[in-house]
Amino acid sequence: MNVVWLKRDLRLADHRPLVEACARGQVLVLYVVEPDWLAQPETDPSHVAFLEQGLAELREGLRRLGGELVIRVGSLPGAFEALHRERPFTALFSHEETGNEVTYARDKRVAHWCRAQGIPWHEFPQTGVVRRLGGRDGWSRRWEERMRAPLLPAPGAVPSVHGPGLDPGPLPDESTLGVARSSKPDAQQGGMRAAEAALDSFLSARGQDYARAMSSPVTAWDGCSRLSVALAHGHLSMRQVVHATEARRRALADDRSAEAGRWRTSLRAFDARLRWHCHFVQKLESEPEIEFRNFNRALDGLREADFREDRFAAWARGETGYPMVDACMRALLQTGWINFRMRAMLVSFASYDLWLHWRRTGLHLARHFLDFEAGIHWSQVQMQSGTTGINTLRIYSPTKQVLDHDPHGTFIRRWVPALARVPEGFLAEPWAMPPLLQRAVGCVIGQDYPTPIVDHKAAVAEARKRLSAFRRTPEAKRESARVMQQHGSRKRPGRRPGMAPRP
Repeated sequence: MNVVWLKRDLRLADHRPLVEACARGQVLVLYVVEPDWLAQPETDPSHVAFLEQGLAELREGLRRLGGELVIRVGSLPGAFEALHRERPFTALFSHEETGNEVTYARDKRVAHWCRAQGIPWHEFPQTGVVRRLGGRDGWSRRWEERMRAPLLPAPGAVPSVHGPGLDPGPLPDESTLGVARSSKPDAQQGGMRAAEAALDSFLSARGQDYARAMSSPVTAWDGCSRLSVALAHGHLSMRQVVHATEARRRALADDRSAEAGRWRTSLRAFDARLRWHCHFVQKLESEPEIEFRNFNRALDGLREADFREDRFAAWARGETGYPMVDACMRALLQTGWINFRMRAMLVSFASYDLWLHWRRTGLHLARHFLDFEAGIHWSQVQMQSGTTGINTLRIYSPTKQVLDHDPHGTFIRRWVPALARVPEGFLAEPWAMPPLLQRAVGCVIGQDYPTPIVDHKAAVAEARKRLSAFRRTPEAKRESARVMQQHGSRKRPGRRPGMAPRP
């Protein structure tokens, strides 16, 4: 009997562990809900709800193929041990996972248990991330080879071992797992069907103006692919998305219309971001310590001693007095998603304006991002906080972001009702309204809407000064050279290595 252990790969198509296991005999497909995962600070009830939706659909799909999804709750490898006593198995199949410290430690325990039991564990990559990568040279070529490989169809049948006495186990939900109900009523739905529908609608209609629409929170909700959550939970494989994108580009090859030109521009931008996805996850795979420590070790001690709990609390609630910052945070808390530029702005504001260490702010965002992907998340949080040592400092002006990306207040008025009647000319800086106007529109600063928590210009000037002093030291320069060698991009000649995508 072969066990297929599911992690962040809840799908049937392009699933090599499932295909390989089915080719070798009877199969038991297993998902284990781990208490360690439920207890970690990155996990939110919305993640549990999303997981339940994906498992329910997957169980339904496996049953149509003659199989079953067995669900257990417990730690690993203890859950494997119990299953092995009930139904002895001879091999374990799974995808590789680049997760956080909790999943890394778990995988090491599983590997030790498998060796002790004499059970081979067959792991397969499902992205462009390369395990035990010696260096970044040639990484892009390896990504291409993996992504251009043929897609694996879903098995025509799953040779099941299930019979009397083997309880498949109930689907997990918040009540049985002892977690609160999700507070995100507008979160995306889980499952393969929702993921495939999002991919189809993006490549057939929504994505035409992706290159222009992705920056503004007004247009990004529909203009972005919205596939990040499907990729993070494995309802689609990265290869499925790459192949579908390439098919759309081929379909447009001979079309010289203006509309086709807009499509080609957007598909190029989207394709680049698919590559960047794996580029950033590779950083955590190659250096797991970046979940906790600065990329550039010479910057240790930069912010740790100055953490202000009151500033953190205001930022986390969306009550900083800066409309775009607050609107983005409040939207995230209710939906579990915000577009990339606004994510970068939230981190920038926390790191430079409020001088908060990235670890605490990163945990808050991770918990509320429904598409939390550890490798991308910690790499980006550090990059936007200025602690990589190889990236240009990106300090966002929260008032300029209003003028550039929500000048009419469409997004801000939705998520910050106190600003609903503020005239457009004052939306970026509502504190500049004369007192009489504040009373007339029902938005008295300091009463109906917070006074700005800091002065942006003064705060970022001080942040630049402090960060620049650290970065100029010989130790920081040596560390930057190390970071560049280990993590810097090698892809494009003529572009400075290590430069990351501009948000």
